Amino acid sequence: MSQHNQGEGKLPQNPEPYWREFIDLPEFPQLNEDIDVDVVIVGGGITGLTSAYLLVNEGLKVAVLEADKLLNGTTGHTTAKITAQHDLIYDEFLHNFGRSKARLYYEANTDALNFIRKTVEEHQIDCDLQEEDAYIYATTDDYASKLEKEAKAYETIGIDGELVDSIPFNIDIKKALIMKNQAQFHPIKYLAHLIDIIKEKGGLIFEQTTAVNVETGEQPTVLTREGQRVTGNYVLSCSHFPFYEGLGLFSTRMYADRSYIIAVKTKEQYPGGMYISADQPTRSLRSTSINNEEMILIGGESHKTGQGMDTMEHYKALETFGEQVFGLEEIAYRWSAQDLVTLDKIPYIGEITSGQRNILVATGYRKWGMTNGTAAALLFKDIIKGEKNTYQSLYSPGRFYAHPSLKNFLVSNADVVKHLIKGKIETSDKNIDNLANDEGAVITVNGHRKGAYKDEEGNVHIVDTTCTHIGCEVEWNSGERSWDCPCHGSRFSYTGEVLEGPAEKPLQKYDYTMLDNLTSEDSGY
Repeated sequence: MSQHNQGEGKLPQNPEPYWREFIDLPEFPQLNEDIDVDVVIVGGGITGLTSAYLLVNEGLKVAVLEADKLLNGTTGHTTAKITAQHDLIYDEFLHNFGRSKARLYYEANTDALNFIRKTVEEHQIDCDLQEEDAYIYATTDDYASKLEKEAKAYETIGIDGELVDSIPFNIDIKKALIMKNQAQFHPIKYLAHLIDIIKEKGGLIFEQTTAVNVETGEQPTVLTREGQRVTGNYVLSCSHFPFYEGLGLFSTRMYADRSYIIAVKTKEQYPGGMYISADQPTRSLRSTSINNEEMILIGGESHKTGQGMDTMEHYKALETFGEQVFGLEEIAYRWSAQDLVTLDKIPYIGEITSGQRNILVATGYRKWGMTNGTAAALLFKDIIKGEKNTYQSLYSPGRFYAHPSLKNFLVSNADVVKHLIKGKIETSDKNIDNLANDEGAVITVNGHRKGAYKDEEGNVHIVDTTCTHIGCEVEWNSGERSWDCPCHGSRFSYTGEVLEGPAEKPLQKYDYTMLDNLTSEDSGY
């Protein structure tokens, strides 16, 4: 394994997820001409590819546009639990939206789980699908009380669950809540098979093809960065952050959250099941087989993107937890994921606005994209076919509940304003000369805030730290060697290229040798 450490307790140097290793995914060309199809799908993750699979099976002509490589985004960085147990959520939904909507959310995600089971069985897909019970556990009395309320919500909604007093780990818990008959799998193996079917049935797939806008109308047209036009009867925005916001204003109605995962070989054998802590910081556990060896995926440590402590500390915290609970023999991989959280914690899936019924969006999965992404694809298929879908109003992007949405809207946007102002007045005493190799930091050059990274060979990469979305100041992420925006979660490589939206334009780059000539006109935003 390329990512294995060279000794106990040492984190791998590069953050690469396990899922893509050992899998030979086909490569697809960049789009270089204008085309017409029935449905244009933007985004090559679980939502986009499942949508394409469903629609080609309906006889529709489909084009998938992926800005990078297929399955290299959020889907490739998941823990790949397939479950309707999404943290402590059902008691909250019950009180905020009522039994009907809480039950619908459970049913939508259970339907998605059953669809994946059925698809794996129908096509005999070898994707390590395993039936597992899912557990939320509490280590404090406060969260044990919340688990008891969640258990009552399960009973009210009609969820097959059970409250227990122990789990088979060296963790002192107060209570745990089980959701039975859930599952886990290898997402890339599963979706690689769907890609083959999409190709066989005439679906078009293009990589390195970035969609930047939509011309609306009876037949909307997606415009690419290179100037190509893709016209269809429907456009599905299945990218992590919607590439086209229309009047949706999604950047004000979601926030970006990062979390961390390590894949470890342990001294203690894993007893089965999928686990997540109710308490903070979050701890998530599941097993997987890597090269015929059992490994445990330990996840958690979530925080708002671009905010908080040095990101390497989050990996170290997971390492410490793993050592205490299991005893670590080896840390094989480390990686992180970015997820979007909506105001009311239910994803936005459906018509982007009431006036644009042929432009559909799916976003805001709050770390639970395997089921919510599949539910989105099933909903899209029904909308396009003109068939009734029970979950359309639940997920509608046009919804806005006074409680808790209004409160969360105000809090979230106050946080954006705080970081916008804070970034403009912060100064740095760092300079290029005192940066070590493989170190990045905010520096000050002739009174201007810039970002510098010195690579392992000692080459210096300078960027403007002003995010190209709304002008907040990005911060250095040492764990991923990226520049992350604390306002809406845009992320950029150390050379300034966009890694995550909503930003569409790269950070301005500077020639290291020309920095002494920097003037006020070059100060960015």
